[in-house]
Amino acid sequence: MAFSPTKAVEYLRRAHQQHRLAHAYLITGPHGSGKQQLAADLANLVNGTPARDVFSAQAREIFVARPESKSRRIVIEQIRDLEHTLQMRAPNGRRKVAIISDADRLQPQAANAFLKTLEEPPKDSLLLLLTALPEALPETILSRCITIPLASNGQRKSEEEEGKLVKLLQQASRQQSWNIQFAYRLAQEFQHLLRAVREQVKREADEGLKRETTRYKDGTDGAWLEEREEYYKALIESLYLQRRAGLIETLFTWWTEVLRATNGVAHRNLPHATKEISGLATRFSTSEILKRIRCLEELRDHLGRNIHETLAIEVAFLAIFTA
Repeated sequence: MAFSPTKAVEYLRRAHQQHRLAHAYLITGPHGSGKQQLAADLANLVNGTPARDVFSAQAREIFVARPESKSRRIVIEQIRDLEHTLQMRAPNGRRKVAIISDADRLQPQAANAFLKTLEEPPKDSLLLLLTALPEALPETILSRCITIPLASNGQRKSEEEEGKLVKLLQQASRQQSWNIQFAYRLAQEFQHLLRAVREQVKREADEGLKRETTRYKDGTDGAWLEEREEYYKALIESLYLQRRAGLIETLFTWWTEVLRATNGVAHRNLPHATKEISGLATRFSTSEILKRIRCLEELRDHLGRNIHETLAIEVAFLAIFTA
């Protein structure tokens, strides 16, 4: 379960107060999720460096490695320098903090060198790895860190679009005649919601690529830019599929609540739609509701097997939203 930045800081503060901080944390999350701010807050917590200074030259006992070469990789020389500074004694019992920003950009040799530091961390040190792509890190590194996943803006936006879907379902429940035309129109509304999601995801990814290109175009080679373009293409599809799955789960939640109401079980997950759910519970029998839930299962299965999205949705909605 992903943390909000505030919850993550609270979790780490409690661990620090109880002397249970681990020696290494992997802070993950997409661009804008607050990875650097969380690392700065944690560094402030353990050695008193003001959070605003952690990534600046003013920081004391804070050692940062980030991609700097033409290939936008963290090279082994940077890790050697970091290891050397970590071996130095910190004054006044302050804890030394090493931050690996964009840790997925570690060269293989650099990753192997840093693994030794993870296995035998210097005394009074805290190691923080920041990445949006934890799957790109070796398993040997992942297994030696406590992972703190941060919630993305997309997750908060998912709640908004799922709320829009619930309102659409509430409106549908008030419609007395569920015929083919009605079901087809509802399928179009659902697909309109999905298109808005994809456009939003693509717009944010395009902005992310544009920022990186502007910042690094004169200091990197062409291979890095091609690699980042492929990364953002994959990111768009991944985020879209995640948010589409969230909307499908909302449909499951809706009909599960109708099933509960039919059997006299109190509503738990959609309290603001109690009236509409209760109304549907009086219109459909248990077997009819179960049939609709099975149609949703088929829809999820079809989408998982890359059957044409529009066709799969229309077929499912025609079965679910006709009487």
